[in-house]
Amino acid sequence: MRIDLIKYQALGNDYLVLDLPGPLDEIVPLLPVLCDRNRGLGADGLLAFDPGAMTVRIFNPDRSEAQKSGNGLRIAAAHAVLEHGAADRFELRTPGGPNPIRILERRGAGILCEVDIGRPSFRAADLPSTFEGEPDRVRLRTEAGAVEAMLVSVGNPHCVVFDQPVTKQRCLELGPHLERHPAFPERTNVQLFEVLDRGRVRVEIWERGAGYTLASGSSSSAVACAAVKNGLCDHGLVTVRMPGGTLEIDVRPDWSIRLKGPVEEVFTGIFSRDLMEALGS
Repeated sequence: MRIDLIKYQALGNDYLVLDLPGPLDEIVPLLPVLCDRNRGLGADGLLAFDPGAMTVRIFNPDRSEAQKSGNGLRIAAAHAVLEHGAADRFELRTPGGPNPIRILERRGAGILCEVDIGRPSFRAADLPSTFEGEPDRVRLRTEAGAVEAMLVSVGNPHCVVFDQPVTKQRCLELGPHLERHPAFPERTNVQLFEVLDRGRVRVEIWERGAGYTLASGSSSSAVACAAVKNGLCDHGLVTVRMPGGTLEIDVRPDWSIRLKGPVEEVFTGIFSRDLMEALGS
């Protein structure tokens, strides 16, 4: 049996894409190996794309399924255009609902696109979190120290951390503890950020189910919204700098969020049933 996977990257955040119908139930158990950067192909997850229904499911390297991924949506959009001839405007559906896509530029094996990912929620219950109501900030104690954070959902949960060193090392220290903190029964994504000016922030990211990552669209959106909510940035365009590159997040006065950035195809792989069995052994 032949299995086709295509790998894409969006600012260093990379996903394997499997077209449906395909052997998803056989591939998901193998994701820890397939996504491993030494033993497998290397990726931050798998996108299962249905070109007929224009739907996408997002799986992390630990086999868990994510509700949403901003970069994952942009990669699925690039795949829809490059492999399936999608037009310049269409919708991609995730379990959380429809996401309008606008293709801004086609660049050979890549695209520049804009994704509308809805509106944020600052209600603890929407992450979910064990806190109550819509707290301005929460205090969380971990083995790596105590932090102050804002709770943000953009269709998936985010813990946006204030006043910590925005370094990879500190992200690696805090990320695992905050992801699995008892306050987040379904775990959470984690961001450390600093404001550069009223329209720019810098971010380090620990992703739920994937660990330290170079870039994330939903994390960038959550940080931009937290910065605006706290009066640190203005409504409108917020540029988010990450180790993998820069995304533009448009936080509109009605709190709708649009994110813009590039995607590139990396490679196409053809796998056999024998290889699948070998990986699973």
